[in-house]
Amino acid sequence: MISKELEVMNRAGIHARPASEIAMTASPCSADVFFVEDITPVNAHSIMRCITLGATYRTKLLLTCSGPDEEAAMAAIEGLFERRFEN
Repeated sequence: MISKELEVMNRAGIHARPASEIAMTASPCSADVFFVEDITPVNAHSIMRCITLGATYRTKLLLTCSGPDEEAAMAAIEGLFERRFEN
């Protein structure tokens, strides 16, 4: 299992479109991909679960990935955050 703290840098936070991008990015991965906020893990494979994070600008989230392609999953989702969910 690997983990990394990510910071939401897009002004609108994680709303429907970024949540959709996270879920679509996590979907092909066989690794378990979760955001941990407080002590509750949120499955990144689910758009609705990502939205329920209520993550706004500058929110810090711990991303954990566990499984055979955990490094690829981490890199892909980290890339979304670095690009601020822009193409």
